[in-house]
Amino acid sequence: MAAAVAGMLVLLAGRYGFHRDELYFLAAGRHPAWGYADQPPLTPLLGRASAALFGAGPTGLRVLPALITAACTALVSLTARELGAGRRGQLLAACAAAGSAFVLATGHMLLTSTFDLLAWLAVSLLALRLLRTGDGRWWPAIGAAAGVALLNKDLVLLLVGTVVPAVSAVGPRRALRGRWPLAGLLVAVGIALPNLWWQAAHGWPELTVAGGISDQDGPENRLMFVPMQLLYLSPVLVPVWVEGIRRLLRDPGLRWARGIAVAYPALCLVVVVAGGKPYYAMPLLLVLTAAGCEPTVRRLSGAGGAGASEPAGAGMSTGPGAPKGPGRRWIRFAAWLAFGAAVNVVITLPVLPPRLLPAVTWIYREQAEQVGWPELAAAVTEGWAAVPPERRDRAVVLASNYGEAGALAEYGPRLGLPGPYSGHMSFADWGPPDDAHDGPVVLVHPDGHAGVEAYFTDCRVVARVDNGHGVRNQEQHAPVLLCSGPTAPWSVLWPRLRHFY
Repeated sequence: MAAAVAGMLVLLAGRYGFHRDELYFLAAGRHPAWGYADQPPLTPLLGRASAALFGAGPTGLRVLPALITAACTALVSLTARELGAGRRGQLLAACAAAGSAFVLATGHMLLTSTFDLLAWLAVSLLALRLLRTGDGRWWPAIGAAAGVALLNKDLVLLLVGTVVPAVSAVGPRRALRGRWPLAGLLVAVGIALPNLWWQAAHGWPELTVAGGISDQDGPENRLMFVPMQLLYLSPVLVPVWVEGIRRLLRDPGLRWARGIAVAYPALCLVVVVAGGKPYYAMPLLLVLTAAGCEPTVRRLSGAGGAGASEPAGAGMSTGPGAPKGPGRRWIRFAAWLAFGAAVNVVITLPVLPPRLLPAVTWIYREQAEQVGWPELAAAVTEGWAAVPPERRDRAVVLASNYGEAGALAEYGPRLGLPGPYSGHMSFADWGPPDDAHDGPVVLVHPDGHAGVEAYFTDCRVVARVDNGHGVRNQEQHAPVLLCSGPTAPWSVLWPRLRHFY
């Protein structure tokens, strides 16, 4: 199953183009550092490595995410085994992971959440091994996995910050005693220290970005949190992970894993209060799904549920319309599972022609962000052509956000464009232009963000972006403006042009 999902992801990887975040990561990988304004260094470095090993196009960049997805599929299966699942339960866990919307979405593109999912699952599996065996020597391994996760994203702190108190509340508390937890903490801090040092030296910009996400998207995130918990995996899998929670709370044989079931609602509460994105809780929900696979298999086989007191077939419908016998139950469940996976594939992967993307982008908007970047570069080239040749050595190309700047960095050189500048995220750290570049400014920005024009003189629209497929995204119909120059030296303007969201 892991090989199958990885193969499918590689085959579909190049059907559209880069995502805006991938273009940013490619640019960041060309500016290696221990940290960036909005993230630690691991994802850009992984992107640079994947492009170097497998090719610089979308397919080459996405081979690594496909392999990570295969590893995640295996880890969910291993988690099911750690929680007592047999072969069928392990296979069901692998199928559930491979067909879930969140896993497919993160496996298709190189995103920070791609490696974050792998890291959370690894930490969770190691934590379960620690809780089951009571062997404190697993703590350094947990610390190492958490430390590497911190080099990619800080969200693993949510996992640790909810699971540890949950275990402290419901046990087994012996796992938190002794010197080994401190050893794990030291390992994690030692691995993450370079990025922590970078963030401290630069004023903790990641906290600024996180605050901006909460302020800007917090109300929508809170409103959509519960629906997304049902949809990010698959509605078909809701009974499985609900059964997983029930099993961890009620099965005496899994009393040692009860803290995981308690940690999930605590994690959800923290994310909702903070206004975080609903997918932050998804890795732990996959762990609960793995816990529910064995009782699901038992029910489908007519062998009873998770609890020893339940009779065979408990919880299954026995009316006239119910399937007769385990075989038919399995067929019906497999059909629903396959249907849910197929729907998730259509929503998250590039299987539709681009012109049909509006059918799914209202659910998953990131699909639209893979269309139109070469066309944007072509529109900016049209604007650059309007700059008098004798003034081009003093001209600047400026983009409003990192997606646009990343696209111009990727496609611009072959079109004869100079390197782009932007005040967005870490692109601001790679600028500003030299003050001697006081000539024309070719400016591209999405509609609705016209305030940036106030920093330049005599701006006029010379081109507009058209992705050619009628796909509505942030850059569709964005104007390309030609301005006479900046209103002040770049060194003065740059702090005002810098923005984090």
